[in-house]
Amino acid sequence: MLRVDVAIIGGGLVGASLALALQGQARTRGWRIALIEPFAPGDGYQPSYDARSTALSYGSRLIYEGLDLWPAIAEQATAIERIHVSDRGRFAAARLSADQENVPALGYVVENAWLGHCLWQALDAEVIQWRCPAQVERMEPTSEGYRLTLDDETLIDCCLAILADGGRSSLREQLGIAINQRPYDQTALIANITPAQAHGGEAFERFTESGPLALLPLSDNRCALVWTHPSRDAERLLKLDERAFLAELQQAFGYRLGALRQVGARVPYPLVLIEAAEQVRANLVVLGNAAHSLHPIAGQGFNLSLRDVRALADTLLTSSAPLGDLPTLQRYAGIQAGDQARTVAFSDQVTRLFSTDQPLLAAGRSLGLLGLELLPPAKRWFARQAMGMGTRGNPQ
Repeated sequence: MLRVDVAIIGGGLVGASLALALQGQARTRGWRIALIEPFAPGDGYQPSYDARSTALSYGSRLIYEGLDLWPAIAEQATAIERIHVSDRGRFAAARLSADQENVPALGYVVENAWLGHCLWQALDAEVIQWRCPAQVERMEPTSEGYRLTLDDETLIDCCLAILADGGRSSLREQLGIAINQRPYDQTALIANITPAQAHGGEAFERFTESGPLALLPLSDNRCALVWTHPSRDAERLLKLDERAFLAELQQAFGYRLGALRQVGARVPYPLVLIEAAEQVRANLVVLGNAAHSLHPIAGQGFNLSLRDVRALADTLLTSSAPLGDLPTLQRYAGIQAGDQARTVAFSDQVTRLFSTDQPLLAAGRSLGLLGLELLPPAKRWFARQAMGMGTRGNPQ
C-alpha cells in the first residue's frame, strides 16, 4: 500500500505537463505525486522520419515559458511563420503571418517524442514518483479520495486522482462518467511528407470536397500531413502504393511546394468529437483527451488541454482547501468552461463547414475566406483563435 497526495493516471504529454506545473509548489508543500504510465519512455530522444508531431500554439509556448521548459523544447521546434488557408477549386484564400500579429511565430510543430523527452527530463524524481510501466486496473472512491489498483496488484491511495489516460479511457467508463459523442464519419490519415521545395515555415490548410487537409512545417524540410477523408475512402488510400498515394495528394494539394517526393508511414485515426459529461467530482479531475477529444485539423486539442492544465494547477496552488475539495475543483471547471465551449465549437464548426460539398455552403465558406483576407478585425480574431489567444485568461 502506497499513499500519495496526487495520482496522475497517464504520463503522456498532458499528464507530464500537469506534474511539471505542480512540482515546484509540491516540493514546498510536501505533496507526494505519483505519475502512472503504461508505456515506459525511451532512452533519450531518437529522431525518426515517421515521428508523430504536435502543433503548439503561441499561447502554449507562453505556458511552457512559465514552466521554464520552452528553451529545451525550442531546440527541436519548427516555427509556423505563415498560414495559407484555401478552398480547392475556388478563388478565395486567406493568409496569416506572424509579422502581422507581432509575434515571433503563429505556432510551432514539435515531435511528440521530443516534447515528451523534455517533459520527463524536467521532472524531479524526489517529488514525482514514476510508476512506469504500470496500468491502473481499478479506481474506487474512498472517504479520503481514491484507491487505485495497479496491474501488479499494488494499491495506491490518493487525495486527488487525475484521469488523463486518453480518449478511449476505460477508467472513465468504469467510473460511470458518460460521454457525448458526435461522429464525423471521417478518418484522418497522418503521415510525414517531403516536398521538392522548402516549406519556409509556412503551414497550409486546404479544404477539399472529401474533407480538410493540412500540411505543417517540420525539421529537415518535412511536412506533417493531416488528410481527412470519408472512412471508406481513407481505407482505399491506405492501400495505395507510395507513388499512387502521392499522386492523389498532389492533385488535392497542388504545387505550392513543388512535387511531393516522399511519404512515410500512414496512420489512420477515426474521427469523433468526444466530451465527458463530468470533468470533476470530489477528489477527481478528468483531463486531456479523456475530457475532450477534438478533430485534429484545427490543431486545438492539445493546446486546449494545456490551458486546462495551467488553470487546474493555478487553482490547486492558490487554494487553502484540502486536495480534492469539490468546490475547489468546481471552481477550476467553471474557469475553463467558457474556453472549452468556444474551442470545441470553433473546431467543430470549422470542420463541418469545410467538409461539405453542398454548393451554397461551399460558396459561403469561399466568401468567408475572402472576408478574412479583406477585413483585418476578422483576420485578427481568426489568428488569435489559431494561436490559442482568443479566450479570456489566456496569456497576452
